[in-house]
Amino acid sequence: MNERIAFTKGHGTENDFVVLDDPEGVLDLDGAAVAALADRRAGIGGDGVIRAVRSRSAGIEVAPDAPEWFMDYRNADGSIAEMCGNGVRVLAAHLQRAGHVREDRFAILTRAGVRSVEILHRPTTPGAPWSVRVGMGASRLGSEHRIVEIAGQRLAVTDVDMGNPHSVAFLPADAVLERLDLSRRPVLDPEPAEGANIELVTERGPRHVAMRVHERGVGETRSCGTGVAAVAVAAARRAGDESREPWTVDVPGGRLQVGWAANGEVTLTGPAQLVADGTMLI
Repeated sequence: MNERIAFTKGHGTENDFVVLDDPEGVLDLDGAAVAALADRRAGIGGDGVIRAVRSRSAGIEVAPDAPEWFMDYRNADGSIAEMCGNGVRVLAAHLQRAGHVREDRFAILTRAGVRSVEILHRPTTPGAPWSVRVGMGASRLGSEHRIVEIAGQRLAVTDVDMGNPHSVAFLPADAVLERLDLSRRPVLDPEPAEGANIELVTERGPRHVAMRVHERGVGETRSCGTGVAAVAVAAARRAGDESREPWTVDVPGGRLQVGWAANGEVTLTGPAQLVADGTMLI
């Protein structure tokens, strides 16, 4: 690739992305180009790259009633990912700011299916946070018995599918979440065929937990929206909480709220910030 690429840099609770505005699908974005854009030393830097492209121009098969916009999301290593909860919020803010979408409620197509978004707050100053609620779809609990090895301990895992796979483990009371070494990926036994994002969780109070995450294709990130949703689902199940009252989940990059719609869909509410626009030569 030898092009000038316009980009927007954004983040949701410090889970950061390079956003490419490509309405008509003209960019030939291969894995190497994604990795170059996401490189924190030689590129723009980010946990992933989001291409904002109209569904009909995305090179995928879409239904006649599909949403106008598709989130083409790639991990920092260039691999394709099904879904990103923080990324959907950032993309929603980008689409509104760019004038592509004017409604406060609209839908975005992802590889994990259609995701509804609602703009709750639009900032009045550049770079200030938006507030966005995302309908994350239904959660699916796994049935396989799995163990994660971390800090010399073997902890039982709850598998939760939020359109992408998560393995959630709750730490014992004497473990300190902030002291865990996540510079290397913890070992899952058995390893899922497609890999998994790994969340390690500690309790903070009633319907309140904190987590850290090691993401597929990235490593440890400051936040993971689908991971936050998976953690809240696993935490509510662990607590025997069937009230569908909201849960608060703290991540190193901030705080998010997880709720449940009347139809059982998981919702994720939090900030999205668009912090820079520029052009990269690649």
